[in-house]
Amino acid sequence: QVQLVESGGGLVQAGDSLRLSCAASGLTFNSYVIGWFRQAPGKEREFVAAINWSGAYIDYVDSMKGRFTISRDNAKNTVYLHMNSLLPEDTAIYYCAAKSFGWQPARTRVASSYPDWGQGTQVTVSS
Repeated sequence: QVQLVESGGGLVQAGDSLRLSCAASGLTFNSYVIGWFRQAPGKEREFVAAINWSGAYIDYVDSMKGRFTISRDNAKNTVYLHMNSLLPEDTAIYYCAAKSFGWQPARTRVASSYPDWGQGTQVTVSS
């Protein structure tokens, strides 16, 4: 059974940085695509970033490119989301998700293409 556990969220001030972690178990980690999504109150879940098993393929939402960096450590079965220069509008619950279907550029940002999800970690950025 696939299990994803996010951690690293918290309350920070605008301009601060956070590193979120997604620890995976129950899967062949180095064959999975891992994505990060977020959902703010009253809004739909949105794509943030994704990375393939080797790290050779990475995708970001343009608005977050340059501020957010996704990386993975296959030896630790963990994917990270480094978030810099945080803004109040980054406040959301951040989820990681996994799929084993390989890198499909047209579907990387599609939440429904990921069958496995973590419980989320809250990030709150105060102004």
